[in-house]
Amino acid sequence: MMRRMCRQHTQKHARRDDEWGMGRSPGRGRERLFEAGALRLVILHLLQERPRHGYEIIKAIQELTGGTYSPSPGVIYPSLTLLEEMGQVVISEQAGKKQYTLTTAGIQALTDQEEAIQRILHKLQGIGSKADARRLPELQRPMQNLKMALQLRLEKGDITPDILHKIVDALDQATITIERS
Repeated sequence: MMRRMCRQHTQKHARRDDEWGMGRSPGRGRERLFEAGALRLVILHLLQERPRHGYEIIKAIQELTGGTYSPSPGVIYPSLTLLEEMGQVVISEQAGKKQYTLTTAGIQALTDQEEAIQRILHKLQGIGSKADARRLPELQRPMQNLKMALQLRLEKGDITPDILHKIVDALDQATITIERS
């Protein structure tokens, strides 16, 4: 009973952008990448560039996020079906595969929601930029070195309170330097 009340409270007060926006997932502490309408807008945006197969849409979204997010077919195909039912995309057969093409109604939906799609694309590009930064070899090497040095020192044993304080101070100082950079 208490859990249900907490969930209802969280859902009631969860931040919500407009239907086409991006926001927090109700009842969870982490941010959702897409609200339902936002994913549909991204799909329409990608189809505006050129007709695509479902797999190509998945890969294009993965590229937009720098490889950090790849929507599942179980998310993409129902969204494509809904867009077809809304008259915003049409399906044609190309080499035995379904190809999705934007319709006039789909173009109008994009035009009507230009600000929302720009916000969504900006967020996706930010995610991609962060992912790119995390993969920089200049950062990977020292991060792995720090992890290895800590592991080796802890495996060595004989951690006195004085040694523990030195390790904690070194890690805290590195943290402060990084946070203030």
